Amino acid sequence: MSAALSDRLNQILPKITSKAFLSSEGIGNEIACYIFDYPPEDELGVRDHLEMILSRLASHHGELRVLHLNLLDIAMAYLERRGLLDKSVEMQKRKGDAALVKALSGPMAAEKIRDFIDAEHNPSDYDLVLLSGVGSVWPMLRAHSLLNCLHTVMENVPLVMFYPGTFDGTTLRLFGQITTATSKPGTKPYYRAFTLVPGGNRS
Repeated sequence: MSAALSDRLNQILPKITSKAFLSSEGIGNEIACYIFDYPPEDELGVRDHLEMILSRLASHHGELRVLHLNLLDIAMAYLERRGLLDKSVEMQKRKGDAALVKALSGPMAAEKIRDFIDAEHNPSDYDLVLLSGVGSVWPMLRAHSLLNCLHTVMENVPLVMFYPGTFDGTTLRLFGQITTATSKPGTKPYYRAFTLVPGGNRS
């Protein structure tokens, strides 16, 4: 892990526990959605740091109601609830990844995952929501699609997405390579999100 990434990681905790951040000061009427992007090869190091952040939040900021959503855990719980988890595992074994992704395109639609998160975790009841596991669920669940609809059940709760890729303020590139397509050729997708800690974009 580079010194630059370590420095950015160390800025997260003071940032997300500040009064200004939690009250969404300075963002006007924009959605309180933030992205922390990082090199995908540093995934394990970022996971460890996130666990440290969660531990510090619990021990030093117990007054804050913090919800951590790991998308892999969410996806597995959702498929289990719908009776699709074992069937999905068997399909992957028999027909491969492409067939599984196609079969789950309907059940794993972002809006359905959003509704599951809302019903199971009530994100609007918290002071802060941290979202991880983005790379683990691709391509079954696209983070950008979830990002575009999750805010509808968040009210004014700040959301931080840990993103293994790049974000330049408007465009997400998963793993630094995969850019989301748009319906209009030659245009870039736009996300109403802020960079949590500057300095991560490498595109």
